[in-house]
Amino acid sequence: MMENLQESSDTFMAQRFRGFLPVVVDVETGGFDSHRNALLEVAAVLLEMDGQGNLQIKESYSKNIEPFPGAIVEESALEFTGIDIYDPERMPEEEGEALREIFQPIRREVSITGCTRAVMVAHNAHFDLGFINAAVNRANIKRNPFHPFSCFDTSGLAGLAYGQTVLAKACKAAGIDFNNNDAHSALYDTVKTAELFCGIVNRWKELGGWPLKP
Repeated sequence: MMENLQESSDTFMAQRFRGFLPVVVDVETGGFDSHRNALLEVAAVLLEMDGQGNLQIKESYSKNIEPFPGAIVEESALEFTGIDIYDPERMPEEEGEALREIFQPIRREVSITGCTRAVMVAHNAHFDLGFINAAVNRANIKRNPFHPFSCFDTSGLAGLAYGQTVLAKACKAAGIDFNNNDAHSALYDTVKTAELFCGIVNRWKELGGWPLKP
């Protein structure tokens, strides 16, 4: 019975977003220019569907990343994120290796669910997608699981659903706990973005928006 429920949930996931697997991502960076500024942190949250077709968090992954050779790390960016790139406990990895490790479970989940590829979910998503795409190109990664330009932006979705586009304010409006002291950690922001996305998608389902009625 449990196996049948899992198969049904995987089928729902493949159908829900026209064959795309939504994966929530957040990056922390050394500035706004994806080609010149360093990628410093990346986190990803995999989602799954329960037996009723509701989205929920499944697993999360995160990496601290060593600035690529020649990268610019702006002091204002470090002040904003609170990242100390010289912290010996940070244990950063080379960006290509870090992304390959994060991409592996994403590709596996795409296969398990019968989806065609992953689609990024993020808050102000084109910023995160731009940094991931730039790092993929620098590292010459051939199997990027993400669609190169399509994405789900929770900033816009939250603006529609709750009238708020800032992540902290959107979470508050949605009844999701948000600690500003923990914000701007890639993993924390990714989990909160995932909770927000799941809440919006599931609420839309409750209102009759999916599955669509003939």
